Amino acid sequence: MSFEKLLVLGVIAAFLIGPTRLPAYASKLALAVRKLRTLADDAQRAVREEVGDAVDVDWRSFDPRQYDPRRIIRDALLADPVIAAPVLAEPVPAEPVPAKPAPVPLPAGPTEAAAALPAPRQESP
Repeated sequence: MSFEKLLVLGVIAAFLIGPTRLPAYASKLALAVRKLRTLADDAQRAVREEVGDAVDVDWRSFDPRQYDPRRIIRDALLADPVIAAPVLAEPVPAEPVPAKPAPVPLPAGPTEAAAALPAPRQESP
């Protein structure tokens, strides 16, 4: 809440509660805030004792607003351009191209294809 909203709530509470009971309610509120703060500090201390220093987490890294595409593009456009140094690579030797096998001539017609086939075996009686 902003300070203005708290101020408006305080003025409304002053009118509703009245000036005679306001100090008593203010002290009760202060006592409740102190108890709540003590309770939170005790819980934080207990967690630190149980877990150790792993409790100190950078919560900004888990903020989903950092993945907003508009913000990513804006940051990329406003960032200083990075000039990359030229990369000098060693020349890679070319691999020899394998020679293609000579094409096998196919017979032109069915008679030539039959002549190209091996002769059938003759069975002995």
